[in-house]
Amino acid sequence: MTTSPALGPAARPAGLSPQRVRTLLIGLIAFLTLADLFAAQAILPALARAYAVTPAAMGFAVNASTLGMAAASLGVALAGRYLDRRRGIVASLVLLTLPTALLSVAPDLTAFTLLRVAQGVCMASAFTLTLAYLGEHCGPSVAASAFAAYVTGNVASNLVGRLLAAGAADQLGLGPTFLVLAGLNLAGAGLVAVGLTHATALVPMPLERRAALTTLKRHLVNGRVRAALAVGFCILFAFIGAFTFVNFVLARAPFGLDQGALGLVYLVFLPAMATTPLAGRIVPRLGARRSLWLGLGVAAAGLPLLLVPSLAPVLAGLTLVAAGTFFAQAVATSFVGQAADGDRGAASGLYLAAYFGGGLLGSLVLGAAFDRLGWPACVAVIGAALAAAALCGARFDGRDGAGRVTAARPAPA
Repeated sequence: MTTSPALGPAARPAGLSPQRVRTLLIGLIAFLTLADLFAAQAILPALARAYAVTPAAMGFAVNASTLGMAAASLGVALAGRYLDRRRGIVASLVLLTLPTALLSVAPDLTAFTLLRVAQGVCMASAFTLTLAYLGEHCGPSVAASAFAAYVTGNVASNLVGRLLAAGAADQLGLGPTFLVLAGLNLAGAGLVAVGLTHATALVPMPLERRAALTTLKRHLVNGRVRAALAVGFCILFAFIGAFTFVNFVLARAPFGLDQGALGLVYLVFLPAMATTPLAGRIVPRLGARRSLWLGLGVAAAGLPLLLVPSLAPVLAGLTLVAAGTFFAQAVATSFVGQAADGDRGAASGLYLAAYFGGGLLGSLVLGAAFDRLGWPACVAVIGAALAAAALCGARFDGRDGAGRVTAARPAPA
């Protein structure tokens, strides 16, 4: 029996082709890695009541995971090539279960925030090491499908994670909800340990700090890479604002949605699961710049609908924002690899650090705007972030890190 470069026989049920099993496995790993990231957003109003804090304070605490993710992404950018991929993924997911489970008994908002930061560190480590693993162990003939499966798993984690958290909180309460999520993390670690055992392990290398810093500096003086970092920063800034504080809007009059209904709102992510993989086909036709502007334009078109005091237009607006931002994210991630001058793993780590940094600042700025000025001001700031991303995206062209004209690459995760 032929062994896939990314999974072993133990992960291959009878009756399924190796390609289908590989796609399912990679998608599940992506889902189980990031299910915690946005799941807590679906229960924000309940968490704010439980800790007796303002929406801005609870929004920052929940999104504090992005601080840990930014730090871990930068760390992997510096030292990722010296780490054993598979063991690092398993260790990250096992460690992730600890802060996730402890969130069920967090005594105050400070403890909750610190545990979310710890979650972010573990999630980002597993996320970036998985991307490196796929790039190294999937041959050219399967790399595109592998990355597409990981993209789909990421989008699914945004949808299913929120639905699961909302349903569990409605039926079991807040504490047990985090125990359910911890169980998903542990299942992810087991899946990686069993499913990826037959891949060739990375040979650890001595860490050369000076060489790593030189690589990062080379990326940061690259104008195209800097443009991609700025775009990623603005994308998650806008996404966090739209999908964090809209929960409080929908829980209040005139909508008055309960916890279960708030979870169902996140079915708006379903179209994004179909549109995001299309970036790999559209970029070669339109180019990175126009493709990015297309995604940002779709997201911006949804913003006015978020201000209509009726549920159907708001849901339509959220659908457009989700589809547009996920599409733009796929384009920007692909462009980083195209623009980088060597060591694309480090460039991707820098991009993720900027991306999650935008999410952290977005929760602070947009939380303050929401508390002090209301939802319309929050939507206006989101629009400004999308406009800034479009402006920075003017640097997206068809040249590689050495300035040569290249063919556009399919978007990875």
